[in-house]
Amino acid sequence: MPILTSGYAARDESGHMSPFVFEHRDVGPHDVHIKVTYCGMCHSDLHQIKNEWHNSSYPMVPGHEVVGIVSAVGSEVTKVKVGDSAGVGCMVDSCLKCDRCLESEEQYCIPGMMIGTYNAKNFDGTPTYGGYSLDIVVKDHFVLRMPSNLPLDAAAPLLCAGITTWSPMRFYGMDKPGTKVGVVGLGGLGHMAVKFGVAFGCEVTVISSSASKEKEAIEVLGAHKFLCSKDPEAMKAASESLDFIVDTASVKKDMAPYFGLLKIDGTLVVVGIAPEPLEIHAFSLIPRRKKIAGSLIGGIKETQEMLDFCGDKNIACTIEKIPMDYVNTAFERMTKSDVKYRFVIDCVTIPTADKMPEDARKH
Repeated sequence: MPILTSGYAARDESGHMSPFVFEHRDVGPHDVHIKVTYCGMCHSDLHQIKNEWHNSSYPMVPGHEVVGIVSAVGSEVTKVKVGDSAGVGCMVDSCLKCDRCLESEEQYCIPGMMIGTYNAKNFDGTPTYGGYSLDIVVKDHFVLRMPSNLPLDAAAPLLCAGITTWSPMRFYGMDKPGTKVGVVGLGGLGHMAVKFGVAFGCEVTVISSSASKEKEAIEVLGAHKFLCSKDPEAMKAASESLDFIVDTASVKKDMAPYFGLLKIDGTLVVVGIAPEPLEIHAFSLIPRRKKIAGSLIGGIKETQEMLDFCGDKNIACTIEKIPMDYVNTAFERMTKSDVKYRFVIDCVTIPTADKMPEDARKH
């Protein structure tokens, strides 16, 4: 029998979230049923509920930083057991047969069949619903074991904000001690890039348009240097000082000053997705053989490695925990960058299906 559950959903491009009753599939042989306790609010949730990427389908239950307690497992599941804490990140399925999937890079599934945790379709055509809810049912391959020493609420955003920064930092060699790494933006992704860079032994420079963030960046997060991007003299003085830049800011900006900070052969990696196209002049790259790259998330194996590293180093996200009925206000604050650094929903505050209003059952 399908599992009746409840959560909050966006019904149209207004992005307004309201109570929603829906169903998950029953637990199959390779499925895991998780009772959701916390779910992080990613900036991409905001883009998608408002259809800013022009691919939204409604009703939409967002959430891909999902943690909770395993309440049931299928007959073939050995990865986790009932009572374990577990997580679900940005994807819930892929073909698992192509070269990329076999290389543990399910996020780049070659047939384009990586299935997102929400705003996507399962292989049977049913919609995927995310973690702004009481329950989630996921194929065991895509379930992650959470470090036992980290609080689940603060660990939840590791499943997107964490892996989105960890993957390019590891892939491009930003995990080498002494590497000079710049981090553009000090939000949910940016603060994790700083924490990872410091843990790797890099020299980390935070680059922000808000000069007021300098004290927090250096004294709290452990960054070594700070640059205000609105200070042209400071930016000029730091020219060609960085090996890498991780751009986590999801806003349109002039990219030229950031490329100016890179050494010869330096690389700028974009992980923050602004709705507008990037504008890059060729002369920002050609004269000093500089590069621009992109990165999505990480595969399941890599995400588990990141979680284990965070457990070993006691790294978690800096969060503000909220009840579900605060979610619309939280999104309003998110548009103003008024959060330090990630909202996390206490999903236990969601009413059960039998206590939801009648219109919550309307699709």
